[in-house]
Amino acid sequence: MKARDAASLVLVRQTAAGPEVLLGRRAGKHRFLPNVYAFPGGRVDLSDKSEIPLKPLNFISKPHFEALAIAAVRETWEETGILLGALENGRLRPDLSGLHYLCRAITPAESPIRFHARFFLQDVSGLPLSLGGSGELLDLAFRPLEAALRLPLADITEFVVRLVGQLGPSLTPEQAAFWRYRRGKPMIRWHNP
Repeated sequence: MKARDAASLVLVRQTAAGPEVLLGRRAGKHRFLPNVYAFPGGRVDLSDKSEIPLKPLNFISKPHFEALAIAAVRETWEETGILLGALENGRLRPDLSGLHYLCRAITPAESPIRFHARFFLQDVSGLPLSLGGSGELLDLAFRPLEAALRLPLADITEFVVRLVGQLGPSLTPEQAAFWRYRRGKPMIRWHNP
């Protein structure tokens, strides 16, 4: 089965005790990763490919990549109520200027549901945030990294949480990771974002 394009947004909040990441639990009725904690995100919709952002990405100008970033911001707004951008006539105009590209991952070939997901990161420290959203993610909260690692996580989510802990205060990745599977085992390759 071909992997479908998807995107997630890793929202990080810096505190005196260290960084916190926003995670929510996927409901038990989900076909893909039920009862697992995840970052907000989902697959790319057709509308994401034609949307004109309020502010573009600062690091890449490829239309396909911009559509992925738009999907990450849209899904985050739908699932958490956090608006990165503006609403114009009821339509989201995403602000992509604060996003960093962190990594991409492809689910294993034997998985019945496959995604080619890109993970973006944004530091939301100091922004007035109010969590809400569609209810797709339950127990939604910012969590310290150590607390997050004690939750039931997919292996890629655990990898991303650990990666956030290695970034330092700037939260700017020097390289992006490519996570994929070969013979059922994860493999990681690094490249410039």
